[in-house]
Amino acid sequence: MARLFGTDGVRGLANKDVTAELALDLGAAAAHVLGARGEFGTHRPRAVVGRDPRASGELLSAAVCSGLASAGVDVIDVGVLPTPGVAYVSATNAGIDLGVMISASHNPMHDNGIKFFARGGVKLADDVEDQIAARLDEEWERPTGEEVGRITVDAGRAGEAYVEHLISTIGADQYTKPLHGLRIAVDCANGAASDIGPAALRAAGADVVVINASPDGLNINEKCGSTHPEQLQAVVVASEADFGVAFDGDADRCLAVDHGGVLVDGDQLMGILAMGLKDEGRLAHDTLVVTVMSNLGLVLAMRDAGIGTVQTGVGDRYVLEEMRASGYSLGGEQSGHIIMSEHGTTGDGVLTALHLAARVKASGRRVADLAAQIGHLPQTLVNVKDVDKHAVSQDAGVLAAVAEAENQLGDTGRVLLRSSGTEPVVRVMVEAATQKQADSVADELAGVVRSRLAL
Repeated sequence: MARLFGTDGVRGLANKDVTAELALDLGAAAAHVLGARGEFGTHRPRAVVGRDPRASGELLSAAVCSGLASAGVDVIDVGVLPTPGVAYVSATNAGIDLGVMISASHNPMHDNGIKFFARGGVKLADDVEDQIAARLDEEWERPTGEEVGRITVDAGRAGEAYVEHLISTIGADQYTKPLHGLRIAVDCANGAASDIGPAALRAAGADVVVINASPDGLNINEKCGSTHPEQLQAVVVASEADFGVAFDGDADRCLAVDHGGVLVDGDQLMGILAMGLKDEGRLAHDTLVVTVMSNLGLVLAMRDAGIGTVQTGVGDRYVLEEMRASGYSLGGEQSGHIIMSEHGTTGDGVLTALHLAARVKASGRRVADLAAQIGHLPQTLVNVKDVDKHAVSQDAGVLAAVAEAENQLGDTGRVLLRSSGTEPVVRVMVEAATQKQADSVADELAGVVRSRLAL
């Protein structure tokens, strides 16, 4: 049976896959599991619940709050707030034992999801999530009377505190404006950072040009934000901005656009930040944590800059786990999830935008020049459907073909075969010195996978 929780919580079609009933049960089950594990100690537990602006978030948030309260947890409903904002509140508010975010991130409006944060603002471990899933629909003794949890609504202070935290990380406050003189275009994806993103950049002194910051519950991620940067690319050029940034629906990721309208991806942003931190002597162990999906060009650029790289599985939760285990300070994903552990516990799009801007100011260089230091090897991705994805790491023929391809590519490329988490699909990715070589090797490997693992 497939896991209920994916790499970023429970996600699916709102009110069909992710229902109010499921949300209520998840809230109660999370309280039971964390309580049984001793996470609440002997005090009355407290949780914070936030959401992005999509319409279904209203009913799902109400249901999660109800589920938690029914299990005796006091709840603070902070309303619309970016995912990293909920993580920040969970980490910094005394007495908060659990955080919950209602969001489907960059997915279309009709989807939604539920993800949990433990005390300290970190995502729950896989085994804890599985324990929560196992306790859904169980019979349990409900608290009554004064033991029932209470639900209070935050009046906006959580968002204000989060903005204050964000700008403080680059030395900004009401008197100091380190981004003065920069014009930055911002695409808020009609999402959770529609107010907070522009507000933080303006508070740090930037002249901000804003698009897609009018959420109505239905337009989140609709042809905008980090998954659709075309509008931002045009606006950056038209407004003569120094650069632009695009968030996704819950603002835990950020991509950028240089002054000429050229997209700057998460790999390049990580490289820019890593080199800046190294120059300042603040890159822990001179190491950047990336996933297996990061382009080899980033790894080679970091090597040339005297920066090591450590690879993890796909998902910012695994990046963070490695960072925490080994004491690293910077990591992330090509998609724009970038974690700066000195300042946060999860990918944070607004934080990334602020630190990119600070790097531009400190270096006196344009984003295009900084991004040019990080090469990008040609890459081909082929999705091979209707195959036994579980056998991809065991089949002798597939393994032999991969070994032959890696030998052919040498140090100028790499091969990655990855099983889909939700479909009978194997993803074949090849990077090579030329696009022609990448296409050729990927097609050949896909053919081997298709013939050897066909269902």
